[in-house]
Amino acid sequence: MHGHFVGALAFLLIAGCASDVRTAPPPPAAPSPATPPKVAPAPEPAPEPAFAQVLKAAAAKPAVAPDGEGWQAMFDGSSLKGWRPTEFAGRGEVELVSGLILLNMGDPFTGINWTNEFPKMNYEIALEAMRVMGTDFFCGLTVPVGTNCCSLVVGGWGGSLVGISSLDSLDASENETTKYCEFERQRWYRIRVRVTESRIEAWIDDDKLINCVTTGRKISVRPGEIELSQPLGICAWQTAAALREIKYRRVTAPAGPPPKGF
Repeated sequence: MHGHFVGALAFLLIAGCASDVRTAPPPPAAPSPATPPKVAPAPEPAPEPAFAQVLKAAAAKPAVAPDGEGWQAMFDGSSLKGWRPTEFAGRGEVELVSGLILLNMGDPFTGINWTNEFPKMNYEIALEAMRVMGTDFFCGLTVPVGTNCCSLVVGGWGGSLVGISSLDSLDASENETTKYCEFERQRWYRIRVRVTESRIEAWIDDDKLINCVTTGRKISVRPGEIELSQPLGICAWQTAAALREIKYRRVTAPAGPPPKGF
C-alpha cells in the first residue's frame, strides 16, 4: 500500500510539472511589404475646340498655285503684314490661326484691307477662301477698277450667289454677272479676278463665271459699309471665313474672248 501511495504521488508531481510548462508564443509575422502609394494618372490634355480642329485640318490641305507666272505673295502665312482689320461696326476679330487668316463672324461684316501699293488696272488677284461657319458670303473681294472699285461676291444672298457689285448701280443679284453655285462649308475654293482696260473676268476653281465688258459703264461698290473695303479688301457677311494664298500679278490684256454680243 505504501508503494501505491508513493507511485500516485510521483504521478501527481510529474503532471504538475507538466502543467507549469508554457508554450512559447509564435514569433511575430513578418510585416507585409509596403504598398506603393497610388500615383494619379497624368491628366489628359483638354481636347481642342472643334473650331480649332477644323482650321488645323483646313491648313493641312494642300494649296493649288494659280496658273501662270509672275505672281507676288500678299500674305506670308506667318503674319498679317500688309493687312489691317477693316473698321466695320460690329466686326468680328481678325486672327492668324494655323497659318490662315481667320475672319471671325461679324454682325454683319468682318474684313481686312490691303495697306500697300496695288495696281488700279491690268492685274490679276487670286486667293483661296473657305466658309468655316455661317451661310452667307465668305469672300467679298473689293478691287480697284481704274479710279473706281467694285466687289466680287462669292456665296452671298443666302449662300449661293456669285456676281459683281455693282454695274450701272445694279448689284450682284441684279446684273448680267449673277450666277448661283453651291458652296460647301470647310472646303477651299480658288478665286481669281482679272481687271483690264475693258473687262472684268473672274474664276472659281477652274470655272470662268464672270466675263463682263466695262467700257462705258458705271463701276461702283454697293452703297453701305462695304465701301470701307475700298480700294482693296476682303470681307465676309455674318460668316466665319478662312483665307490663304493671296497673290497678285500684272497682266496686259483679258484672258479670253469677250462675251457673246460684244
